[in-house]
Amino acid sequence: MDTTAVVRPVRDVDAEALGRVHAACWHETYDHLISEAALANLSPRRMAELWTHWMGQGEDYWQYAALAGETIVGFSGSGPARDEDAPRDRELYFVYLLEEFHGTGTGQKLFDAACGTDPAYLWVAADNPRAHRFYQRNGFAADGAEQVQPFLGEEITEVRLVR
Repeated sequence: MDTTAVVRPVRDVDAEALGRVHAACWHETYDHLISEAALANLSPRRMAELWTHWMGQGEDYWQYAALAGETIVGFSGSGPARDEDAPRDRELYFVYLLEEFHGTGTGQKLFDAACGTDPAYLWVAADNPRAHRFYQRNGFAADGAEQVQPFLGEEITEVRLVR
């Protein structure tokens, strides 16, 4: 399979495909943190509905899709900080990429589109070493903040990284 991907802004017509890829990425990323039963309840349709909502947020929200050919294989997004004690004005909300595209440079393209070299912060699962290495390469470091987030009816511990 060709693992060369291009990155472009998300479009309204992408919601269904983004929902499918989002669900698949969560299965791949969180299978060691969340029970199989919780992941089994993950609905690509519900994720597509969330994408429909997210796409209408406005120009301060930057959302991108990575495509291999005509197929969406990943996505990224950033926007205004959501935390009261935010260490930066901009928050990187997510960068997800199907496993088969890891190591191809596509994740970096998604990151660069959503975040560039701007000061930013993000929350990442404490037990996600691959993501931690990726963000460290991009200048982020843990600032000591930690939170427990509800996730598919369970909980995930997250740490905050800041650049």
